[in-house]
Amino acid sequence: MFKRLFIAVVLLGLVVGGIVWFNFFRADMIAQFIGGRVAPPVPVTAQVIEPVTWQPGIEAIGTAVSARGVELAIEAGGVVRSVEFAANDSVTNGQILVQIDDDSERSGLGAAKAGLAVAEADARRTQTLADRGIGAATTAESADAQVERARAEVARVQTGLDAKQLTAPFAGVIGLPRVEIGEYVTPGMIYATLQDLDQMRVDFSVPEQQISALKLGRTVTISTDVGDYRAEGKITGIEPQVDASSRLVSVRAEVSPAAGTLLPGQFLRVRVALPQEAGVIAVPQTAVTSSLYGDSIYLIVLGEGEGALMVEQVFVSLGRRFEDLIEVKSGIKGGDQIVTSGQNRLSNGAKVVIDTSVTLSTTPQTPTE
Repeated sequence: MFKRLFIAVVLLGLVVGGIVWFNFFRADMIAQFIGGRVAPPVPVTAQVIEPVTWQPGIEAIGTAVSARGVELAIEAGGVVRSVEFAANDSVTNGQILVQIDDDSERSGLGAAKAGLAVAEADARRTQTLADRGIGAATTAESADAQVERARAEVARVQTGLDAKQLTAPFAGVIGLPRVEIGEYVTPGMIYATLQDLDQMRVDFSVPEQQISALKLGRTVTISTDVGDYRAEGKITGIEPQVDASSRLVSVRAEVSPAAGTLLPGQFLRVRVALPQEAGVIAVPQTAVTSSLYGDSIYLIVLGEGEGALMVEQVFVSLGRRFEDLIEVKSGIKGGDQIVTSGQNRLSNGAKVVIDTSVTLSTTPQTPTE
């Protein structure tokens, strides 16, 4: 009995010892395997930094405004007899747009002209008698006054008649008609808009901190979010006061003839060009990694072994932005080679290989207007 128990204990010890030894052996082999492995280099794209000529500017949001644009209003009330335009017609200066019923004014004009003719005839007879010494001079003067009164009445009625015929104050493109034939209209009612699209302006605002950089005649570039419209212009006016509520100053610029490519009220992006600066370090924005600790860039340096490359993470101070470029004030210098993409798999000291099969638009261009 004791012999069997002893054999069972020995066998159990051998089994348990074998299991423990196998676990230690496996762990040691795994550690040796992992310790002997070398992580493969991470493929990245790279770029050598070169100083560029930087075109600083003031970015703003603007609104397109036509050089001449008005809302056309009814001058005298009445019933609309005819509408002489359609939406988006190109009209000329003085072209008739709307005709309002003017029968009563025409009748009044005829009566006024008849009264003028009678007054002039009376004045001639009175003057003839005065020249012959038969009539008094005061009578002739009174007749002349009646003539002037009759002429003033003709002019008054003619003005009322002209107010019933609405014409274009300048050439341009007219909008949607807001009145219909047979409709009764009142003075002040808007019947259409008229815009001269051949010459456009842009109104925008800049912070008060940048007022000193604004000058009349300074070049501005405008662009739209819809399509690829782009045009240049000049600053023609700067409001001589700052808005107390927004702390912004209003600026106006005139752009080159737009030929109908811009519409009044359209959203525009505006950039005011400032004097160029040479020797600025600028990198693609994709090269910058931001974290809670700050902004950093990975430099490519020589590693151990011939041709081996590794990265060194350096923290940088950033400045202005222009399109896909960002200014670096400190942290790197001209001639440094930096990583432009692939940073998500990198850490300080990681080995890298430059992937030349991927071409990115990361070469710094001179950021000029």
